[in-house]
Amino acid sequence: MNSSFSARIKVISFFVVFLVVVIIVRLFLVQVVHGTEYSENADRQYTTPTSNIFERGVIYFKKKNGELVGAGNTISGFKVAIVPKSIIDHESVYTALSSITKINYNSFIKSVNKKGDPYEEVANRISKEEADQITALSLPGVSIYKEKWRFYPGGNLASHAIGFVAYNGDDLLGRYGIERFYNDVLSWGSSNLYVNFFAEVFSNINMAIFKNKSKDGDIVSTIEPTVQSFLEKELQNIMGKYKAESAGGIIINPIDGSIYAMASSPSFNLNEFSKEKNPSMYANPIVERVFELGSTIKPLGMAAGIDAGVVTADTKYNDNGYVIVENKKILNFDKKGRGSNISMQEVLNQSLNTGMVFVMQKLGKEKFRDYMLGYGIENKTGIDIPNETPSLVANLHSPRTIEYATASFGQGIALTPIAAARAFSTLANGGYLIKPHLVDEIRYRDGGSKKIEMDYSSAPRVISKDTSLEITRMLVFLVDKALGGGAQKMEHYSIAAKTGTAQLAKEGGGGYYEDKHLHSFFGYFPAYDPKFLILLYTVNPRGASYASETVMPPFMETAKFLLNYYQVPPDR
Repeated sequence: MNSSFSARIKVISFFVVFLVVVIIVRLFLVQVVHGTEYSENADRQYTTPTSNIFERGVIYFKKKNGELVGAGNTISGFKVAIVPKSIIDHESVYTALSSITKINYNSFIKSVNKKGDPYEEVANRISKEEADQITALSLPGVSIYKEKWRFYPGGNLASHAIGFVAYNGDDLLGRYGIERFYNDVLSWGSSNLYVNFFAEVFSNINMAIFKNKSKDGDIVSTIEPTVQSFLEKELQNIMGKYKAESAGGIIINPIDGSIYAMASSPSFNLNEFSKEKNPSMYANPIVERVFELGSTIKPLGMAAGIDAGVVTADTKYNDNGYVIVENKKILNFDKKGRGSNISMQEVLNQSLNTGMVFVMQKLGKEKFRDYMLGYGIENKTGIDIPNETPSLVANLHSPRTIEYATASFGQGIALTPIAAARAFSTLANGGYLIKPHLVDEIRYRDGGSKKIEMDYSSAPRVISKDTSLEITRMLVFLVDKALGGGAQKMEHYSIAAKTGTAQLAKEGGGGYYEDKHLHSFFGYFPAYDPKFLILLYTVNPRGASYASETVMPPFMETAKFLLNYYQVPPDR
């Protein structure tokens, strides 16, 4: 009898403790996790009768020390609405309202004349002080409602990567960049906030304790705001100095794919995107536009030749300044030959087209194609922003040898900058393909988080680690000895890099412009333990013939900034 009673007491005690724990958990969710939402929605006097108050998760930049900085926030204010049929003397009402906040007269009169409409907004995003003054007037037919809207503290900063929120029909949705790609996480529903607390406790015990109820959350990006700002200023300098059509750049970790900065110039102000007359400005050229990059591609083909064992850095060939492939004459950039016994190192140092055709011929069409496609250039990278465009590499499936010859020095194949950055990262990281990404973490509204971690332990290698080290050594030699005659060598840091200058293809086909070029430059450092890879490009710069004039200087300035800013230890 006593043992039975004791057992019942234990069972009852267990359920009491269990319910107490449930209540504590729910109190935590209400007071801590959802505290702001409940308190704001409790303010019934400002609830808009036509819709729920706009709610959306925050997008953060992440500083080098882990501190979060708002990149896309939702801020609060007030709006003025009228019931047109209740406005008797519209002139006096307009005068009273416009003395407190700015209201367009013509729009106000148009709203007043909609007598059958029970709700017309006449002013938005006003301050609490203005709202209180209007409320104090007690004007018939005039009401104040609370509202929220998206605000981007950085203005133009990372505009192409962040994206913005705009109406799609009657819905406010992310339209570009992170805002769109992670819209399901950032779009917060608020219809379930008004419920009986204790009813929710007992009807949703399992949901409350064991799982997240929604995907709603905040986004922590990989973008470092100081780095992003520095990159954007360097691109603006290129645009201003060389009157270029556009310029762009990426700063990425070649080991794990984290993007510290992604920028295109010209850009636009996220808070005033509706003022942009050309909607194509919203598109992100880093992922949506393809370019024939020219000589920056050469290290990919050279690494393929080294990996396959058909050439080494010391392999020699005879350079006449041209080579004939299928009755087509391919020239070096300066149409000059270097003579006999020219090494593969000199092919990179002097950016010789004939030398790269030599490497391709040693590999053979099929093996050359397999290596080049192995760098992932035929496929999308899977980066977490929308509208990624596949690169154009159909020439690598051609039966004609000439297409492979031109591809060896970056002509006839067009890559997105993000695809190029991923391909170049294989040279830096030991040979494996990374997945570029702009988001580091999702922090869920109901508690908990999801870290965006990339596991490359089982990723297939495009080239061997030894090949990666050898091509890196060759590119370091290029910077130390050949680039500007060795003027760009850093005493305490090794940098592996390559320039590229390519003619721009005519729109709609039909050859290349004689007077329009794309300049590009990529490099990674410290070369043998890389923390950063930078890719810069500029379209049709004026007054400069080569990338060594236009994009090499900003690359070097950016490299010096990053090494100092992150206090990277010297590697030599």
